Amino acid sequence: KYINRLRDELGDVYITVEKILELREDLPLTWKIQGSSGYEFLNYVNNIFCCQKNEDIFTQIYDRFSNLQVDYESLVYEKKSLILETNLAGDLDNLTQILETIAAKTIEARDFTIYGLKQALFAVLGFFPIYRTYVDSTEIAEVDRKYASEAISKVKNHFPLLANEVDFIGKLLLLDYPESLSQKEQEEWLHFVKRSQQLTGPLMAKGVEDTLLYVYNRLLSLNEVGGNPSIFGIDLDLFHQFNQNKTQNFPHGMNATATHDTKRGEDVRARLNVLSEIPQEWEQQVNEWREINQVHKQEGIPDANDEYFLYQTILGAFPFLESELSDFTTRIKDYILKAIREAKINTDWLRPNQQYEQAFFSFIDRVLAEKESQFWNKFPPFQKQIAEYGIYNSLAQVLIKNTAPGVPDLYQGSELWELSLVDPDNRRPVDYQKRRDFLKEIQVKSQQNILELIKDLIATKEDGKIKLFLIHQLLKARKEYATVFEKGDYQPIEVKGKYQNHVIAFARNYGETTIIAIAPRFLTTIVKPGQLPLGAEVWEDTHLNLPDRHCKNAIDGQAIAGENLALKEILLNFPVALLVQSKD
Repeated sequence: KYINRLRDELGDVYITVEKILELREDLPLTWKIQGSSGYEFLNYVNNIFCCQKNEDIFTQIYDRFSNLQVDYESLVYEKKSLILETNLAGDLDNLTQILETIAAKTIEARDFTIYGLKQALFAVLGFFPIYRTYVDSTEIAEVDRKYASEAISKVKNHFPLLANEVDFIGKLLLLDYPESLSQKEQEEWLHFVKRSQQLTGPLMAKGVEDTLLYVYNRLLSLNEVGGNPSIFGIDLDLFHQFNQNKTQNFPHGMNATATHDTKRGEDVRARLNVLSEIPQEWEQQVNEWREINQVHKQEGIPDANDEYFLYQTILGAFPFLESELSDFTTRIKDYILKAIREAKINTDWLRPNQQYEQAFFSFIDRVLAEKESQFWNKFPPFQKQIAEYGIYNSLAQVLIKNTAPGVPDLYQGSELWELSLVDPDNRRPVDYQKRRDFLKEIQVKSQQNILELIKDLIATKEDGKIKLFLIHQLLKARKEYATVFEKGDYQPIEVKGKYQNHVIAFARNYGETTIIAIAPRFLTTIVKPGQLPLGAEVWEDTHLNLPDRHCKNAIDGQAIAGENLALKEILLNFPVALLVQSKD
């Protein structure tokens, strides 16, 4: 109702909502908005760069290192339970009082004890599968009914002795009124539902987003706002389906890859996703690091799970430029302090464990002491390898964000490599003058000789200019072909050949113009470290399954023509491509 009132009041203005959606959860179609702020896009695009086939072995690596055999769903319930017992205990008590008042007026529930009702309500809230539903009248949307029923079913399976109390709560959540219920009593039931909805959201945020995402550390690139770290990558078909649905329902919703609230920068995630491709090499490295750094521990601190978290963090956020190393140790310690307090296992905000925190800081200082640590003999070669592959993931992500259905959201500073961590690290001052100077240089050299510029950008890709160049080229294309991006459909493009599973391709069509985006992924099995993912030697017979086309590449300005366009020609000069076919 609020959103629709807002629309009626403001008229034809751009409205988005910051709404966290679980995988396969959709925005209500009745909302008069342009879409969401883009966290669901972030997680869909992130997951297509996580190598699904390695999930089992990656889980085994994490279990062996951490000595934890974690069932994710059980961990979610555990952490939400922790929040209900502490931060939101008063809210639970208040909601239980409302529930008891309602129960006392019914024949079936008037004999339930407040203890039984509270335990059942506790469990329903803990198992609720999404942030919240939106019931505000006697009519319940089918999707809201589904989520409430799912929670009720899970509770009854886990706690059969609470079945009667849970069934009663289920009737309330579904507004399954008895015929004898008065209008006032119906309003009380609806009030209970509304109050429940106000609690499930913050419970999910505090229990999962602000606790579990610092505890379940299998692959940190998946530990993101609105993400589900138990989902280890998704099929491309699901990603394409998401974009097609967005085109039909919310074509102007935002496409985010970094925000003020993300757990780590967009290029940190892109870099860490590389690990999903090389699990055996990752395990070898991380075990060597643990063995080397054992001497730096005091009384076993940090524990194995926190240590695993630390190594991924250092690897993901390590700067490209030596000039940015001076404050890196301080940034890592500040971040780790927040992370371990949010995890609420060895320390927390209300009861800081100074001994654990200081011992962890000491460990970090010793590990990152460049001249004194053996770690530095092992870490740099692997880090540089992962960072190089991460660059190509980042460029692919930039291409997709700026060409998929929606409005691309460029967070402050992300025009260059965005290797920040959670706030306040991602809110450090941005050097906009540096970016302006880079952009001016790119604009001038693009006019002089764009292929020479691209060679220079690839040779010096660590400075981030290559990312800014790509953003600039894509935004120019969006401006020139605005109607295609605003109104065009979305069609997956079939890829054939040896490396067909390593290419993401889709088309945007409107009128007589077709724009095709091509991005590579999973490059560790295609190119060796130091080898560029370009040309015939890399892509061999891989091609787009398309009829005869005459296109221009909006990235490098080169013409591409023929049937079944070959990747060896499309990706000859630059790691991603945007082909434009138009009769204009």
